Amino acid sequence: MKVLILAGGYGTRISEETGIRPKPMVEIGEKPILWHIMKHYSSYGYNDFVILCGYKGQYIKEYFSNYFVMQSSVTFDLANNSMKVINSGVEPWKVTCLDTGDGTLTGGRIKRAQDIVGDEPFMLTYGDGVSNVDIKQLIESHKASGRKFTMTAVQPAGRYGALEFNENDELTAFKEKPQGEVGWINGGFFVCQPEVFDYIKEGDKSIFERGPLEVLASTNEINCFKHKGFWKCMDTLADKNALTHLWENGEAKWKTW
Repeated sequence: MKVLILAGGYGTRISEETGIRPKPMVEIGEKPILWHIMKHYSSYGYNDFVILCGYKGQYIKEYFSNYFVMQSSVTFDLANNSMKVINSGVEPWKVTCLDTGDGTLTGGRIKRAQDIVGDEPFMLTYGDGVSNVDIKQLIESHKASGRKFTMTAVQPAGRYGALEFNENDELTAFKEKPQGEVGWINGGFFVCQPEVFDYIKEGDKSIFERGPLEVLASTNEINCFKHKGFWKCMDTLADKNALTHLWENGEAKWKTW
């Protein structure tokens, strides 16, 4: 089963990083967040990736074009213009970098991958969110539902602390909002039947989360897999710093490999 990863947006809310590279290439612990997402899928045996590139997609292509050599020990014989790999620890990944256009919206990017996916079910997620969602259980839930689309529902931690006041408007308590305070939201990590492509009808201007998902929901074709474990989207520089802190302190709960 192929894994499609949306990696073409402008990432305007983290412009401190995305002025020079696409958002999925922003690093967490010296590795792009895209790499972290792929490592998670790979830990469950899914190694066939289609990266839906757009804004500054050349950075993603360059990264994977050099990946094998950068992850290997090699001997360069400059006199004979040859290279010998001594050992390599690269993952068994097949990576297709599909150029979907800078201004193409999420639905349009997915639609452009239809010929590559063909008539098989596929997985799909965003290139800026990490989680320890159980991919095996996710797929089992999708198959058991008999529906065309499965969405992973997550409960993010509240972004702001809550203040409590008494009748005299005096501050009496400050509480960080716990996970679940916001309720359930779309966390990505989708499983799709190939018929999902048929719901994308507006070409490059289709926003997947609007028309297609709204129609699928209205016809009871969306199965929700509730994930109560770790999930975090790297939406801002503060999110990036928080993820980096977790990684550097050995607290990266999304590290399933």
